[in-house]
Amino acid sequence: MPQTSSRASVGIGSGRITLKQGDITTETVDAIVNAANSSLMGGGGVDGAIHRAGGPAILEECKRIVAAQGRLPAGQAVVTMGGRLPAGNVIHTVGPVWRGGARGEPETLKSAYVNSLRLAKEKGFRTVAFPSISTGAYGYPLEEASEVALSAVGDFVRDEGGLEEAVFVLFGDEAFAVYRRTLDRLFG
Repeated sequence: MPQTSSRASVGIGSGRITLKQGDITTETVDAIVNAANSSLMGGGGVDGAIHRAGGPAILEECKRIVAAQGRLPAGQAVVTMGGRLPAGNVIHTVGPVWRGGARGEPETLKSAYVNSLRLAKEKGFRTVAFPSISTGAYGYPLEEASEVALSAVGDFVRDEGGLEEAVFVLFGDEAFAVYRRTLDRLFG
């Protein structure tokens, strides 16, 4: 497993999971995943950063999606163009708000990752970058979130194929360290 202090990577089947610290809006991948709110109208954290960096075209497409199908339920995913982002596309998914873990949060978080990957596979995307979904304003604890995220993505990459690389772009030393420990424990 080659790694440095701010990067770690592991092969799974014919694919790869990579962890890195950085800014997801600068990733050159087929699609980045947005930890969106159900309105898809932008917000704080990763969601706001993606909308700001990608420009108004993303918001306009999100408005059309919401007008056609309503708010996006937690655990589901939709795709838009990437606007001005280096990534050609944005997969918007809504993670759960943490309420202690006994109200279906792990299952909903897993669905957010799996449905994003299913959509990526359906669209023919080979490289996808994820943030740590629900661990900001939605309060999901990093340890628990990293377990759900890496297990869900690892299982998908191994069992479904079609994805060359899933990159987790993590903000800050703590998030990277937690995901790194989980990656090593699950796949090391």
